[in-house]
Amino acid sequence: MAAKAAGGVGAGLPEGLALPVQVALARAVEVMPRSGMLPGTLLFEPKWDGYRCVAVRNNTGATLWSRQGKDLTRYFPELASAIAAAVPPGVVIDGEAVIWAGGRLDFSALQQRLSAGVRTLAGMVRETPANYVAFDVLAVAGHDARALPLERRRQLLEQLADGWEPPLSLSPATTDPDEAARWFEDLPSTGIEGLVIKGTGQPYVPGSRSWLKLKHRETIEVICGAVIGPITRPLEVVAGLIIDGELRIVGRSTPLKTATAKELARSLRPATTRHPWPPVVKGTTLDRFNRGKEPVALTLVEPVVVEVSADTAWSGRTFRHPLRVLRVRPELDPAEVELPPC
Repeated sequence: MAAKAAGGVGAGLPEGLALPVQVALARAVEVMPRSGMLPGTLLFEPKWDGYRCVAVRNNTGATLWSRQGKDLTRYFPELASAIAAAVPPGVVIDGEAVIWAGGRLDFSALQQRLSAGVRTLAGMVRETPANYVAFDVLAVAGHDARALPLERRRQLLEQLADGWEPPLSLSPATTDPDEAARWFEDLPSTGIEGLVIKGTGQPYVPGSRSWLKLKHRETIEVICGAVIGPITRPLEVVAGLIIDGELRIVGRSTPLKTATAKELARSLRPATTRHPWPPVVKGTTLDRFNRGKEPVALTLVEPVVVEVSADTAWSGRTFRHPLRVLRVRPELDPAEVELPPC
């Protein structure tokens, strides 16, 4: 099969796999899926709390790419080196970059990597090395594998992973629903978010939400379209979601903790394009069940995704109570944030 260089990265990849590679996605479900919901047998994997990362091994070395197409190679040099050494040319792998600390996954350590300078980054690599957990393969020996069923891709991935050592590992997978249920209950203590469920008969479909994800925690993503307070010291988040094609205000957060506010401020940028929200809104716009009817001034920002915990159910248009901000997710695309299930 012909190979094609892409983005100056080198040759050795299939014609249809020009970089950056578009990844397959999962849609959220609320209950454990039943047999027959997906083509083939259900395959259960842990939902890793890390950065989605496509590893590309071409004829000149290894590169790492985010789901948004950002080159992450320089932020994870230990992973790029390990992949170049252990994976043959012509291979593209889908997986997750994670960092373990104190026996559990440390997402904040990953975030720090993406804002670190050269000297700081070198220290992070030494002190908190990253790991790469592979769960799918898109190309092998320069041939596109995406049209193959998952069962066959998993076999190829297991062959590639034979003999791997840290920082490379193969994600566990099971077709036993009882074992998957135990994982769902037991693994959150390690930072695992839940389960990703796939069908063994499924091809790898870029951009399609053909997989399922079942989160253990009651957490969702919303879009921070504005904050209350200065952009450098935000006090609260004004949460939005895309409803009927428009970014609409759906609620507000509880007062931000100091550390959370500082983390959020690093990802905020003043709105530079036409913003769909006005600079001042009624108090009931932010909270129907109302903290006060006085107008509230908004500091409009470029949309950024934040992960929140909702205390009560989502009505379909608004949240009934304030949201608790857990962390910023700057690697996610606001356009891909889904509405919570009603």
